Amino acid sequence: MNSDNLIRLSLARPDFQLDVDLTLPARGITALHGPSGSGKTSVLRCVAGLERARNALVRIDGAVWQDDARGIFLPPWQRPLGYVFQEASLFEHLDVRGNLAYGLRRSAASQQAIALETVIELLGIGHLMQRRVQQLSGGERQRVAIARALATQPRLLLLDEPLAALDQARRQDILPWLERLHAELQIPMLYVTHAADEVARLADSLVVLDHGRVKAAGPVADVLARIDTPVVLGDDAGALLHGTVAERDARWHLMRVDFGDGSLWLRDSGLAVGQRVRLRVLARDVSLATEAPHHTSIQNLLPATVDAIAADAHPSQALVRVTCGDAILLSRITARAVNTLGLVPGQTVWAQVKSVALVE
Repeated sequence: MNSDNLIRLSLARPDFQLDVDLTLPARGITALHGPSGSGKTSVLRCVAGLERARNALVRIDGAVWQDDARGIFLPPWQRPLGYVFQEASLFEHLDVRGNLAYGLRRSAASQQAIALETVIELLGIGHLMQRRVQQLSGGERQRVAIARALATQPRLLLLDEPLAALDQARRQDILPWLERLHAELQIPMLYVTHAADEVARLADSLVVLDHGRVKAAGPVADVLARIDTPVVLGDDAGALLHGTVAERDARWHLMRVDFGDGSLWLRDSGLAVGQRVRLRVLARDVSLATEAPHHTSIQNLLPATVDAIAADAHPSQALVRVTCGDAILLSRITARAVNTLGLVPGQTVWAQVKSVALVE
């Protein structure tokens, strides 16, 4: 973590008191997640200076944007940031090149040519430069909006549910472009989203907000694996694993991904051996057994140890967190099953993984 990237905010809202104290990574994506009205967009607006928080300290890459203790408050136009809204706010009377030129006005002249060329290539919009905004699809509009924000050479990029206004097909079109930004840019990003798949696919860190307070924060895999924070992704609770493609089975069209002390087989997606990937394993797709299963169609069987057990949202259900070496899985089973199997922390079990999703 970079101690120079600090966000401390306090702001009274009609339904809650926003009170956050965050440290951002030096690069990568920090996702802000939580129910509607939890304060996610308020955090972005305060960081951007669009709303003035109290008792605040906003320090990005060593530069102080707000420090109430010292009477410092930079207006939005003096803050080197890019802001991407849910609806792409492009100028309808300009073509794509004209919209990007508007963003360039805020960047240093010596950096403009290289920055713009890089951004256009990263987002794959070179063929759109002469298009009018009205001729762009929803996904193209949003890519242009992101490019315009990046053209300003920001030290921080704020994205407020940038895919929420798109249909599923357009969301899937733009996610790979966001992954390219994530992989290749050094700019830290604050990314507001309700979508579990966006968190699993893009985020390095995750902050869970509820009624203006931080309920959980940290590396995304650690936060997703917590079972004491029921607001985390609700029915989409599950684990995120970082692994490497270790083997491809041509006969059965499967590939093996190794992670830590374990491995999982999943459908071969054509990735090369050695490719780093993320895997998402939902709690509802993991069952537990106290003895080694035999004659089962479930092929992914992992020796594990029960780490913790917590009540789920419905009283009939329980969430069980198990460790497989250094990796963590969650299992959603009935409270009756917990009792019947006599599950307790420290117990050795077998985790039966019925389904695995490749998210990167």
